[in-house]
Amino acid sequence: MPQSIVTLDLEGVLTPEIWIAIAERTGIPALRRTTRDEPDYDVLMRGRLQLLAEHGLKLPDLQAVIGTLHPLPGALDFLRELRRLSPVIILSDTFEQFAQPLLQQLEWPTLLCHRLVVEQDRVVNYQLRIPEQKQRAVAALKLLNYRVIAGGDSYNDTAMLTEAHVGFLFRAPENVRREFPQFQAVDSYPDFLEHLRREIAGA
Repeated sequence: MPQSIVTLDLEGVLTPEIWIAIAERTGIPALRRTTRDEPDYDVLMRGRLQLLAEHGLKLPDLQAVIGTLHPLPGALDFLRELRRLSPVIILSDTFEQFAQPLLQQLEWPTLLCHRLVVEQDRVVNYQLRIPEQKQRAVAALKLLNYRVIAGGDSYNDTAMLTEAHVGFLFRAPENVRREFPQFQAVDSYPDFLEHLRREIAGA
């Protein structure tokens, strides 16, 4: 029987939404828009880059906000217990320059994500690691004969959940749940861990 591996989204599953925190700290409501609201990631990021330029926000300003954030309550204990049961990979559409403070607090799980293009501290563009990286990472793990169990909360996670052998929506908003009823929705870490435990044991 194949070994199991778990792939999880980062923001909204283990950590707060970084851009929402930036919006609240800077007073720019339009930065609250996330992949829960906008399915097209490039549209979302182009809008963010334009807002950063209009308001003169640079990478250190963003990193100062991120440095004040903490994992969601219960996330670290959940991740510790899950990593005792199975390998875990975090697949996220965040950026290398954002994630480090939160990864440290989560005891350095493996993260695959993207990279910001920065010139003189100005965020001028973004560079995808590869297009559709979440779905393609799961497909690659399946080629390695893993049984992939995935969890996410947003539109940009649904291709990953579809590609996985089993997919869960964790604390997803109602619009995502409604559009993707094929994925079981869970709302607490204990329930999520129990579902994952059963799937891992059944591999």
